[in-house]
Amino acid sequence: MFKRLFWLTVGTAVGFGGSVWAQRRLRRTVERYYPERVAQQVSAGVRSLGDDVKAASREARAAMREREEALREQFRPPAR
Repeated sequence: MFKRLFWLTVGTAVGFGGSVWAQRRLRRTVERYYPERVAQQVSAGVRSLGDDVKAASREARAAMREREEALREQFRPPAR
């Protein structure tokens, strides 16, 4: 009788703990896909992409200036 009561209590506790754990995990997973969260992630990604594009354009302009200066020196008419 006591063995059965013990195992019933253990089974109930494990079942309750498992259901609480599963509920929390499911809630965290669902929160990842809320529209607000997705919108925040997208806006952060777009900002990061914008920063990368700005940095690349600055680097390209600097490289163009260097190349233009090198070409001007190469094709500069001889001084008299």
